[in-house]
Amino acid sequence: MSVAAEVAKKLLQIKAIKLSPQRPFTWASGILSPIYCDNRILLSYPLVRDYIKKCLIDKAKTFEGVNMIVGVATAGIPHGALLADALGIPFAYVRSKAKAHGRQNLIEGEVRGVERVLIIEDLISTGGSSLDAVRVIEAKGCKIEGVLAIFSYDLPQAKENFEAEDCAYYALSNYNILLDEALKCNYIQASDFNILKAWRENPKEWGTKFV
Repeated sequence: MSVAAEVAKKLLQIKAIKLSPQRPFTWASGILSPIYCDNRILLSYPLVRDYIKKCLIDKAKTFEGVNMIVGVATAGIPHGALLADALGIPFAYVRSKAKAHGRQNLIEGEVRGVERVLIIEDLISTGGSSLDAVRVIEAKGCKIEGVLAIFSYDLPQAKENFEAEDCAYYALSNYNILLDEALKCNYIQASDFNILKAWRENPKEWGTKFV
């Protein structure tokens, strides 16, 4: 079994990812989605957490010259910190917005502006939050080697956004592989497979039938 398939299988087993094609979830953006992913849950499962950490370590080593890890708040923080600790390199994280009090930091941790950074995200949907973090760290003078995530919805918009920023990105697993694994383990029925697949191709249009 490939790493991507194994990651998808484990996330389904611990219910970090839920699929509900008949009763979709509503995202903060208002988009209706048949999938909900919360990779914070895997932190409570030591064996799965260790497996994901090993996969992140292996993939991080393929990004040349990385000497700092930066997590994206909030869900990317613990995974980034675990990775940085395993690699023995510095860690910082980027907030979604600056604190309203104290030092009003947008970046937590010391970033000198000379580092070669790997950004860690738990999940990539459109890539917006990841690329916001990329721009914040680039503005400090650092070189971004790429963005590494645990899971990606593989939406066309994400590919377009990352290409527009000329930023490399990689996810340990993705939506299409997840659907294959969900079908194999009877998490979904064959009748649901095409419904779920259609969502990835056009999320906004897919949800109109439920309105």
